[in-house]
Amino acid sequence: MSASQPAPHVSTQGRTSGDGVAGVVPAPPTSRVRMDQVMAPVEADLQAFDTYFRDALKTDVRLLNLVLRYLLKQKGKRIRPTLVLLAARTMGQPTESTFRAAALVELLHTATLIHDDVVDEADTRRGAFSINALWKNKVGVLLGDYFLSRGLLLALDNKDYDALHALSDAVRRMSEGELMQIEKARRLDITEEEYFRIISDKTASLISTCTAAGALSAGASEDEVARMKAFGEALGLAFQIRDDLFDYGSEDVGKPLGIDVQERKMTLPLIHALREADPSEARRIKRVVRKKRKSRRQVDDVIAFVKEAGGLGYATERMHEHAGEARRLLQTFEPGEARSALEALVTYTVQRKL
Repeated sequence: MSASQPAPHVSTQGRTSGDGVAGVVPAPPTSRVRMDQVMAPVEADLQAFDTYFRDALKTDVRLLNLVLRYLLKQKGKRIRPTLVLLAARTMGQPTESTFRAAALVELLHTATLIHDDVVDEADTRRGAFSINALWKNKVGVLLGDYFLSRGLLLALDNKDYDALHALSDAVRRMSEGELMQIEKARRLDITEEEYFRIISDKTASLISTCTAAGALSAGASEDEVARMKAFGEALGLAFQIRDDLFDYGSEDVGKPLGIDVQERKMTLPLIHALREADPSEARRIKRVVRKKRKSRRQVDDVIAFVKEAGGLGYATERMHEHAGEARRLLQTFEPGEARSALEALVTYTVQRKL
């Protein structure tokens, strides 16, 4: 199947009306949500999507096929294609352009991850060896470029100009957010407002593009697309704050505790703690964070400081504020299985472990 080949047949199971209705925001469920519960309404769609995505990447270059087979075995949580599909089903019925939008998102997102591993000299990704660890940096860079080119062709061959524009803008914002974070890591002068701009660009931009593209592909109105995009933005902000909280956790969450501190990343828990601390204590902590090499004891000292200064509680509160806004926005759409799954995804986001 070429990048321009039609998407697989789409069933109408789980279809809901796209008319917006207001409602009272429900309290988040206390029971733990699993990702398979979120995916349930679009499980058949995801299976068809997986086949479509694999076929769209086929090539007659032997080395490229070898690397692609390895990469495709490392199946992630597929949160972004799921978002596209659930947004489409919340608004109506998925179409062929829904599958193309989901594939475009996955292609561009995967390309950025591969390039990130090269830049970070990362040896692993999701518990498996990274592409650059197995085939060196040159193959990693070229594979990322290949994914980008396939995404561009997929959109251009099918004249999906709106989706391509939205995804290209999201990649631009992701790059700007990363560069701004690097700049602020050198000076350690980031404000809370700047932090939210960074995570909006780095994380929320792509998630909001997923939800907007899904709604657009199902024939939603301009207002409905805007509301679904706003939902994705709020969800993305909550997602990133949760990610930043992992750095200060008390248990193994899948990445080393304090890695953000080691890398001089100023996240919301630390920003708030420094703002609340005595100036002399804040200067002492900044001196530790500024060091390129820190001992485990120094990292633990920063983590303890953040906890004692209320940084975790404050960041958790802000995370729940954005999750609540995401739930409120979902209430403007007509109830249905797909909307309920998006509501469950909000809960999963704030409950999740890496």
